[in-house]
Amino acid sequence: MTILWAEYAWLPDGVASGVRIEIAGGRLTTVTPDAPRSGTVLAGLVMPGFANGHSHAFHRALRGRTHHDRGTFWTWRERMYALAGRLDPDSYHRLARGVFAEMVLAGYTAVGEFHYLHHAPGGRRYADPNAMGHALIQAAEDAGIRLTLLDTCYLTGGFGRELAGVQLRFGDGDVDGWAARVGAIKPGAARVGAAVHSVRAVPADQLPSFARTGFGPLHVHLSEQRAENDDCRAHHGCTPAELLDRAGVLGPATVAVHATHLTDSDVGLLSRSGTGVCFCPTTERDLGDGIGAARALADAGVPLCLGSDSQAVIDPFDELRSLELHERLAAGERGRFGVAELVDAATRHAAIGWDAGRVAAGAPADLVVVALDSVRTAGTEPAGVPFAASAADVTDVLVGGRWVVRDRVHRLVDRPSAVLADEVEALWRS
Repeated sequence: MTILWAEYAWLPDGVASGVRIEIAGGRLTTVTPDAPRSGTVLAGLVMPGFANGHSHAFHRALRGRTHHDRGTFWTWRERMYALAGRLDPDSYHRLARGVFAEMVLAGYTAVGEFHYLHHAPGGRRYADPNAMGHALIQAAEDAGIRLTLLDTCYLTGGFGRELAGVQLRFGDGDVDGWAARVGAIKPGAARVGAAVHSVRAVPADQLPSFARTGFGPLHVHLSEQRAENDDCRAHHGCTPAELLDRAGVLGPATVAVHATHLTDSDVGLLSRSGTGVCFCPTTERDLGDGIGAARALADAGVPLCLGSDSQAVIDPFDELRSLELHERLAAGERGRFGVAELVDAATRHAAIGWDAGRVAAGAPADLVVVALDSVRTAGTEPAGVPFAASAADVTDVLVGGRWVVRDRVHRLVDRPSAVLADEVEALWRS
């Protein structure tokens, strides 16, 4: 048994002090506030591990490289496709290993990887059809982060358009071909879920098949940009949310990613079906997508989670703060979300199929220690840390009872910054 003593801890009913935490078999067995100091002392605030609900690991190589010509969305898209054309299983493993290490250093203990870069250039199959997915699984194991591989079905280049160019790497022909490949994945310690890239990338007549796949959590990009809604209405006479609802894709196991441009009717569909929503505020801001109706969705009972998406920033505090701050800008008022609501969204591991996300007996031992003495957090009340801290204030991270980060040093990946720098430079030189 491991015994920890936290100066402060973020418990389900609020911040407590002097908290004794006992761990056995990778789980929290007892959590006792106002306990005498004993065991390993953790200075600062102990929080539950954060859940990264939506990630494209390879986009990390785009950071700081998409702002040419004032950095339009199309500049970004062209660079993203250029990058996607350069990766192979070995380079993808090296890059993702660094990205996942960066996530753990920031306080993430689990990630949902929205994976659509499946095949070799031109769509040629590797000897192992899941070589790219297995590279991600190995990278997550190397970095000590829980992984849900959200294997993504991507069949068309838009409404009525075939895949072309780099997109050929994404395709499996049809849903049956995609499902057969996914069924052969060897997940190891990871979990496998499914994803519909978008209603643009999967024909309407194939969407009903997803209700029968049984691969775990089901995620889908939804109404990220107004053009998607306009095109869907032109081709199907309805919004993307309505199309997914008709196909039986919405439901309690489904998470709609972005959901930026919803109608009131769409909000009702998500609410009645029990579908969750994953906001990615730093990416939605970076790409100029817009501000989604987070408060309206939450008021309708839609469970919210958060993701780093394009890796423009890897910082769970930035994501959770931005959920509130974007709402303030849109509504012209403060206090749209309570701090506890924001932390709940940032630690909603259930959205990617894990049961972590709370400092309570019975939960997996996924803990994050946040310094209270940095230039950002000095003088801050512990309950106000989510509005003051950044990823740089994370000092220690425990995943499943194992210390992966201690004193801001990743114990499994040597110098993640050098790993990232070397791999990103190599990709752009190739």
